[in-house]
Amino acid sequence: MMSKAARIILMGPPGCGKGTQSKKLESRYSIPQLSTGDMLRVAVRDKTPIGIEAKKYMDSGNLVPDDVIVGVVSDRLKASDCQNGYILDGFPRTIAQAEALDEIFDKNGQKLTAVINLEVKDDDVIARLSGRRQCKKCGVGFHIVFNKPKLDGVCDVCGGELYQRDDDNEKTVFDRLSVYKAKTAPLLDYYEKVGLLNNVSGSGSIDDIFGSICSLIDKRFEA
Repeated sequence: MMSKAARIILMGPPGCGKGTQSKKLESRYSIPQLSTGDMLRVAVRDKTPIGIEAKKYMDSGNLVPDDVIVGVVSDRLKASDCQNGYILDGFPRTIAQAEALDEIFDKNGQKLTAVINLEVKDDDVIARLSGRRQCKKCGVGFHIVFNKPKLDGVCDVCGGELYQRDDDNEKTVFDRLSVYKAKTAPLLDYYEKVGLLNNVSGSGSIDDIFGSICSLIDKRFEA
């Protein structure tokens, strides 16, 4: 455990492995992984003032606006388990959200440790996501190339039928990549200008990628 707080933003296109690496970082540095979706669900569940506001948009099927998202994040970062840092996964998504996060840091007298961007080629993202299969019965995931089931189309765990989620087909994945590049990729320039951006190859073994990320974070503490 480090004496300084590790406040990390993990970025990258859909299918780059953010979720997997976030969980490993959570264990390594004993800090929570915070995703926007999870934070929203908890705020709604706990009926916090900002959660009640967010629920109105969610129930109506509308996107939760930036000011409400920022409010949810701001509340979550005040929790006791965030005192030693955290990993932000899925936030910020836009320049406006990044600027709002900077204001939160300034207000609390805190600093961001590093922004880690997992780089994966478009073709690899499409291959990763379009090859995913999930069990209809127990929800366990497989991949037609990287994690094949013993029997084609059959879950190794419960014998249920495997299927491809609608958002994992090639066209949908391509569309998701386009949205990412248009809305989120500009954040890379934003954080590069302030010297916080660190690009890490998202190709290779999970452990090798994790080692590269940890090396960068540890160097930030030594600087």
